Amino acid sequence: MDETLPTATVRTRVTVPLRFPDGYVTTARVHTFHGLVDGREHLAFGLGEHADAGPPLVRPHSECLTGDVFGSQRCDCGPQLREAVERIAEAGGYLLYLRQEGRGIGLYAKLDAYALQDGGLDTYEANLALGHGSDERDYTVAAQMLAALGVDRVALLSNNPDKAAQLERLGVTVADRVSTGVHLSPANASYLAAKVTRADHALDLPFVP
Repeated sequence: MDETLPTATVRTRVTVPLRFPDGYVTTARVHTFHGLVDGREHLAFGLGEHADAGPPLVRPHSECLTGDVFGSQRCDCGPQLREAVERIAEAGGYLLYLRQEGRGIGLYAKLDAYALQDGGLDTYEANLALGHGSDERDYTVAAQMLAALGVDRVALLSNNPDKAAQLERLGVTVADRVSTGVHLSPANASYLAAKVTRADHALDLPFVP
């Protein structure tokens, strides 16, 4: 059964030129919102032009300061963000930039979890050892943002089945699930393996049965 979704509205929309370190450039229509349930400043980036009859391509992307901004290779967040912007610009749709650092536990706690991972825990075990859930992200604001933008059906750009399940429960029809690429490096191999074995992410890794 769908959960009752509080109403959010678009607050402002501004055009922002984007440029990535590899030279890729595009333009986004950046939306802010009134009425998001957690009171945080989440953003929706409208990219490309959606001209066909199918649902827009949408990626809910959780903020990762270390990966998105500083290029940390301990995760695949930065490469996923870069990939998502280009693919959505080509297909037409939205990137939802969600302020849910560290799977919802915050930046300092995420770095505490990194220290525990250096001692042998995986990324999910480290969150639990700190007294958090293995993944505390909530996609209610993503559903609110989509509703405010007039979107009720999406092609979801994600490897994470929990995103699809939460959006469906919140009244967003996931008409298609589109996998991101596999951004594997020596520094994030164990992190990606934990995503597959602990959270059923759809990643085709050569070393995970």
